[in-house]
Amino acid sequence: MSAAPPAATRAAVEPAIEARGLTRRFGKVTAVDGVDLVIPRAQIYGFLGPNGSGKSTTIRMLCGLLIPTAGKIRVLGRDIPREAEALRRHIGYMTQKFSLWDDLTVLENLRFIAQIYTLDRARAARRIDEVLTEYRLTELTGRLASAMSGGQRQRLALAAATLHEPGLLLLDEPTSGVDPQSRRDFWESLFALVARGTTILVSTHYMDEAERCHRLAILAQGRLVAEGEPQVLMRELPMHVIEVQGANTDAIRRVLHERPEVASVAQLGLRLHVLIDRSVTNPAGLVRATLADHGIEGEVAATTANLEDVFVAATLQRSAQAGAA
Repeated sequence: MSAAPPAATRAAVEPAIEARGLTRRFGKVTAVDGVDLVIPRAQIYGFLGPNGSGKSTTIRMLCGLLIPTAGKIRVLGRDIPREAEALRRHIGYMTQKFSLWDDLTVLENLRFIAQIYTLDRARAARRIDEVLTEYRLTELTGRLASAMSGGQRQRLALAAATLHEPGLLLLDEPTSGVDPQSRRDFWESLFALVARGTTILVSTHYMDEAERCHRLAILAQGRLVAEGEPQVLMRELPMHVIEVQGANTDAIRRVLHERPEVASVAQLGLRLHVLIDRSVTNPAGLVRATLADHGIEGEVAATTANLEDVFVAATLQRSAQAGAA
């Protein structure tokens, strides 16, 4: 009989996060409903979903801040919530709302965070110098947090969340309210952390950010409705995607919405993305015939799905299931 693998080997192959049947109810409201997750180490795993879909509640349960109503959670080899206290030294948590101290300077905030994580003096000094350099805060050490721009505050929050070099970083809609360049810079910082072995779980409602994740979970009404690599989810969308261009987009939308085979019509600039039931054998022909019947001109062609198409299809399916229940 072979011996059990050493603890270091088990840690290397064990997922960063594993959840089974994860459920949370608030009175009669089920915020998270039977979610199963397996999140590999050293990847960026995204949660995509509308407000109220259960993203924040799930993250709070995974890090031990909220006790689940039902289900099992294992994070970095620890059973949660039983070992939540031991886990906290190994995770970083960054919320949508800036949660550091406005009346402290950048340096004072980082020194205070170092004390919270009980870093010894030498390590605290080393890590503060490192994050000041990495997140371009060296010239801002004496500035009050309240006097910083949105992008600067975001960089300070990330510096604080990673000061103790956590193995897992949880980010709850961290880029809300910052400009596009700051968002790009932020994501470059995330990939640098992953390259050093950090696992990152991020919730977002931005499609371009979701597409940057190694894997993605789409939540709707507390349920996991789609999961996988973004490119695979787009390639395997269980609907036809037809693109329509025409001068009268309002009329095109109206007549297509009347077709029972059409699940969704979304406008992308001057184009319309039309999702059509997979059972239709000639979806482009159906759209052309519909437009012709109403005397509407438009260019019609099959196209590849984008992540918004995946999101719409998954959430529509969940809504249909909830309506039938």
